[in-house]
Amino acid sequence: MKLIQSLLRFLAMERGKCVGLYKKLCRPDGTEYAMFLKKHGKLYSIGEDCSILTSCNITDPHYVRLGNNVRLSTCTLIGHDGSVNMLNRAFGLKLDSVGKIDIKDNVFVGYHAIIMPNVTIGPNAIVAAGAVVTKDVPPNTIVGGIPAKPIGKVDEYVERLKTRNAQYPWAELIRQRQGTYDPRIEPELKRLRQKYFYEI
Repeated sequence: MKLIQSLLRFLAMERGKCVGLYKKLCRPDGTEYAMFLKKHGKLYSIGEDCSILTSCNITDPHYVRLGNNVRLSTCTLIGHDGSVNMLNRAFGLKLDSVGKIDIKDNVFVGYHAIIMPNVTIGPNAIVAAGAVVTKDVPPNTIVGGIPAKPIGKVDEYVERLKTRNAQYPWAELIRQRQGTYDPRIEPELKRLRQKYFYEI
């Protein structure tokens, strides 16, 4: 199986071939898949240090620009208004309705969030899970809801997280962690979290 995965990874990354099998059998993480999309995905542009889950749906990649350190979870980026096709037939028209999605540096888009056309997000912004973004998201802003509205500031959220994290029994392990996932400490981290959540 490892030989097949290596071959599929090579074909996908170097040649842009067998992409469906590559996603299914190699299960690339978000960082690897972002690198694949940067090379072959036809997005307008992708910055450095991005992560895009394979479950992310980008309907019109040619009109999407991602800055540096953008994190796209299982979300949807829609670049067009699908109703135009129906309207054109119904009223004998020839209309077009597409738009860009411009995601600046240091942005996270949460699970099942939907980004609509003609939206700019960030920099330094968070889109909450399930949000439907129909308007620009200002810098340093957290948005949530349908339609998405500001619900907080990123810098204030960071300060709350720092305070909360300092109180965790596993804070020292987090400081030692290499990257966002460190298999050396993950079992102990999991044990400490379970004890904290359920036994204290």
